[in-house]
Formats: sequence, C-alpha cells, structure tokens
Amino acid sequence: MRTALSRVSRRRALQGSAAALVVLGLLAWWMWPARPVPSGQVTFSTGVPSGVYQRYGALLQQALARHLPKVSVRLTDSEGSQQNLARLASGEADFTVATADAVATYQRNLKPGADRLRGCARLYDDYVQLVVRKSSKVERPGDLRGLRVGVGQEGSGVRLIADRLLTAAGLDPAKDIVPVPAGIDTMPGKLERGELDAFFWSGGLPTAAVQDLSERLPIRLVELDEALVDTLHSAGESTRHYRSARVPADAYTRAQDGKPVKTVAVANLLVTTDRTDPALVEGFTRTVIRSRDRIGSQVHPAQLVDLRTAIFTEPLTLHEGAKRYYRSVKP
Repeated sequence: MRTALSRVSRRRALQGSAAALVVLGLLAWWMWPARPVPSGQVTFSTGVPSGVYQRYGALLQQALARHLPKVSVRLTDSEGSQQNLARLASGEADFTVATADAVATYQRNLKPGADRLRGCARLYDDYVQLVVRKSSKVERPGDLRGLRVGVGQEGSGVRLIADRLLTAAGLDPAKDIVPVPAGIDTMPGKLERGELDAFFWSGGLPTAAVQDLSERLPIRLVELDEALVDTLHSAGESTRHYRSARVPADAYTRAQDGKPVKTVAVANLLVTTDRTDPALVEGFTRTVIRSRDRIGSQVHPAQLVDLRTAIFTEPLTLHEGAKRYYRSVKP
C-alpha cells in the first residue's frame, strides 16, 4: 500500500514539476522576447573586378543568403579601401572591407564620418606585390625611377601603400616615376602588352590575376625588405599597421623560382558604422566566421579568417553587434 502511494506521490510531483517548468518557460518567453530576425536590403562595397575584395564579397553574399534569408545584399564594385570607407561614412554602403592602414589614415585626416566607423572582424592580411617582367633590371623599389608604374586607382588601398613605399625608397611618386592609375583588373594586361614596366598590388595570396599572368608571361616579385618597413613606421601613426612578411615560396610557383620573397603586409578589416543594427552586424559577423572554409576553398586568403584573432580590429572599436557574437561563442 505504501509503495503504491509512494508511486502516486512521485508521479504527481513529476507532473507538478513539469507544469512549473512550462509556466516558467512561458514567463521567460513573455519577459525576454526573442531578438528580431534581421531583414531588409544592405549594400556591400567590395573592390575592383577580379580583385580579392570583389570575389570575397560575391561568395559572402551567397553565404548570407543562406544564413540571413530575409536580408538582401547588394554588391557594388569600388576602387578599393579608401573609396570603400568614404562610401561607408556617407551612408552609400552598410558594410565593406578595408585595410587597417587606410582606416587609420581616414581617421587621422578627420574625414567625414570617421568617428562613426566600427569593426566587425579582422579578416586576412594583404601582401604587397611589386610585379615586373623576369628580365627587368628592377631589383628594389628605388630602381623604378623614370619607369611606367601601375600604382592602383586613386581611391584604392594599393595607391596609398604604393605612394608610401615609393617615398620610403627615396622617390617622389608624382615626379620620379610615370604613375599609371589602374587596378588589378587591367594592370597585368598592361604589363603583358608593354604598357607598364612594373605594377604594385596589395592583396591576399595568391591573387588570381597575378597567378594567371605568371602562367602567360615570365614575371617575378621584387623584394621589399625590412629597412623599408622601418622607414614606413617612422612616417607616422597610421603606418604602424604595416609589418614585414614573406610571400611563401609556393604562392606563385612560376614567378618565385621556389623562393620566398620579402614584402610588406597589412590586415584587412570588415567594417560598418554605428548606424547599423546590432542584430544585423551579429548575423553578418557570424556568417563571416562560419563560412570561412566554404569561401576559402575558392578565395584562399579567406582560409586565414580566425575566430581567435577576428576580434582585433584595431584601429576600430568593435561594433556592439560583433561583440554580441564573440561573447556568444566565447569558451
């Protein structure tokens, strides 16, 4: 008899506990409603056609369509980092990619909206590539004097670092070379046709346009040694984001003869503004991290996106939405 009563008591207790849990769950749902699902249209400013920014943006757009189905992402080409930041600050774009040195320069020059820029993630590093024909006599940047040099478009991060490297090498970018404002979509062809003697590019490794050129034309990369980086650092606060690096020996097999090449590297950042909805930024940031391998299988630099380093968006403060994401995945 006692056993039967005990069983009944336990059953009733369990039923009461279950009912209490349901009530608590309903109260929690009522008091703490779910965050709204991001929706609407946003604009992502990328880069020149065939450049890494443009290819990365196109693949990220596909990933966002899967992870944020109510958000429509419109891509726009651009000249590069400097134009991207201006578009972001003016409200023409909602998200973009830009190099840390371009961001620091935009802030230092107190450009409109500089104080509203916010970071979402550190992505991957750009490597400066000074490309010449294999037969060229250019062995260092100072040898470019008097030559026709592709320096990137006016609004690009390439133009910013090319001008700084030329200055560090003792050249006046406006007078001591023949500067040709062009992007990675046209510079390889110009070198191939003999319209350029050299060109600067700053991008992830390998950059498809440089890889393709190396398969059509004997080319090589000119070394940019540590002394140049030291000179760059002495130029001011916004140049401290450059670091000495090496292009791995297998980045461009035909262009490097199996040898690494000294160069300069700078981080790329995913950037937005304080106007952007935190829930949208959280979703964007989550998609960037989760889609790393899928995007990286086609755009190799994306393989280097790392959750452990993504939060380091200096010189930008992390957006509140990005902070939410990183807190949610903190071990």
